[in-house]
Amino acid sequence: MNFKRLMKLAAPAAALLIALPANAADGEAVYNKTCKMCHGSGMMGAPKTGDSAAWADRIAKGEETLYHNAINGIGKMKPKGGKKSLTDEEVKAAVDYMVAQSK
Repeated sequence: MNFKRLMKLAAPAAALLIALPANAADGEAVYNKTCKMCHGSGMMGAPKTGDSAAWADRIAKGEETLYHNAINGIGKMKPKGGKKSLTDEEVKAAVDYMVAQSK
């Protein structure tokens, strides 16, 4: 395969990768940097990651409610956990990670 042909195939593939939503690994990374301080310890009433009883009612309300609360803040939790630079997709990935750990 020549270089020009390879580049014609690689450019669309790279664009697709950039456009993909955050994945589970990204969710874990966001969690570790932003969410773990409170959700790892239950600080300020945050439900502890991995505590299925603490998460059950929240999970039952559905992912859209969880996303909305994480993005916009709820109770003592600031919007996006206080890190305004996070995208909504990064916040959703972190929520997905916490939910997966807490079922």
